[in-house]
Amino acid sequence: MRSLIFLLALLTALPVAAEKVDFTLKDLDGKPVSLSDFRGKWVIVNYWATWCPPCLEEIPDLVGFYEDNRDSVVVLGISYEEVNMEYLQEFVESHMMSYPVMQMDPRPLTELGPVLGLPTSYIISPEGERLARQEGPVTRAALEKYIARKQQQGIGLTGALQKPDTNAQ
Repeated sequence: MRSLIFLLALLTALPVAAEKVDFTLKDLDGKPVSLSDFRGKWVIVNYWATWCPPCLEEIPDLVGFYEDNRDSVVVLGISYEEVNMEYLQEFVESHMMSYPVMQMDPRPLTELGPVLGLPTSYIISPEGERLARQEGPVTRAALEKYIARKQQQGIGLTGALQKPDTNAQ
């Protein structure tokens, strides 16, 4: 049911024409990371906080989605809170968040659009266009279905998801 609600929300989340977007934030090592660094891949930009239970609930799905699709997908976790960098680094390690994580001070409008609640995720096409926004937790299955549907429509074919090996035992 949650996947269905997510898909319906994504279908109507950004009815405006897709537009190319970009931003640059520093990662946990202090290196600048730009959204445009990942052109050619699907990008899930996930605004979250360490104190947010729904954010914590979606971390394992985001990690699995990223790990299994690294060739075509990147997840960018943006810690959307004022928190000590040392604490954030320990939190990321303890939750085995293998995808890039950055930090920014909370504000209601980001370069991608509004962040009115946490978690909020944006889906960016391999061409760098903002396609959808989801307020609330996302699941791996919902992300896979959304991207597959967009690829069937001819969007982001350069960043194709890995097909599960149905013959593997």
